[in-house]
Amino acid sequence: MSVSDVQLTQAWQQVLRLSRLQPGQSVTILTGAATHAQTLRAATFAAQAAGAVVSRIDLQPVNADKALSRDALSYLGETPLTGNPPAIAALKASDLVIDLMTLLFSPEQIDILRSGTKILLAVEPPEILVRTVPTEADRRRVLAASEKLKKAKQMRVVSDAGTDIAFDLGDFPTICEYGFVDEPGRWDHWPSGFLFTFANEGGSNGSIVIDTGDILLPQKSYTTAPIRLTVEAGYARKIEGGIDAQLLSEYMATFKDPEAYAISHIGWGLQPRCHWSTLALYDKEQTIGMDARAFEGNFLFSLGPNNEAGGQRTTACHIDIPLRRCTVLLDDVMVVERGKVLDGGVRA
Repeated sequence: MSVSDVQLTQAWQQVLRLSRLQPGQSVTILTGAATHAQTLRAATFAAQAAGAVVSRIDLQPVNADKALSRDALSYLGETPLTGNPPAIAALKASDLVIDLMTLLFSPEQIDILRSGTKILLAVEPPEILVRTVPTEADRRRVLAASEKLKKAKQMRVVSDAGTDIAFDLGDFPTICEYGFVDEPGRWDHWPSGFLFTFANEGGSNGSIVIDTGDILLPQKSYTTAPIRLTVEAGYARKIEGGIDAQLLSEYMATFKDPEAYAISHIGWGLQPRCHWSTLALYDKEQTIGMDARAFEGNFLFSLGPNNEAGGQRTTACHIDIPLRRCTVLLDDVMVVERGKVLDGGVRA
């Protein structure tokens, strides 16, 4: 169901309060061809009501000659900021950038964050944003889980479907997403509510079974039959199964990049207001699938780049795959059991 401008503006006001936006601070709203007009309107109203100095930078799309779909995450090559020093300088001079365009896995974003600018990404449809307005309780829950992940030297994931894989940890930081940006230089994504890290280079070995009903992104599809990945020394060496496996293999092969098959980020979802089933309710071009990435109890792993966490891998191919009903163990201590998070849930 659609939402009113009042509802969406109130949601933005809550997120900006959590993001500690102060009167007189500068907010730059980054937009592109696919920016939702109601989201732009509500974000502008909320930032102005908070007393911020609001500007907008609208950039033209790129990568259309390379990407196989319109999804902003289907090709992580150049960004609309590549080779645009004036726009980058303006964003660096801002206290907060509201990204309604999708700037991810790019050296430009990393450079802007290093300047101390905060970046909040929000590109899902307005009704999803309103349903998933973040809270302080979300932040506390994600940070509590991160303390466990930071200390772990190994993550092991198993499932009744046949997943059995171990990831060596410790070389990369833990990254928390809880939906708002409350510190200088912080990036986050509304909606979210999960955490992840990256396995040590070459430190992932075992099998991952993407079971029937699990989700492939950016394909934004539920698998119709299991796909088995054989992972050795940090790379998916085999992709086996039926038509879904063939489609995934063919898509990844179009990038002509062996780094596309590397294990990227690994973690689990903690957001009870996101749902596995939501993707089935939207046309593919309406959403980037954040419900799928964040729903409580998923095991989310990806293939492709690791530069977001300081690594050197910048392949244009990025596949996010949230799995249901997995058990996640940190140094043999269970944190998720068959898709149920073992932390007692969100507490106000």
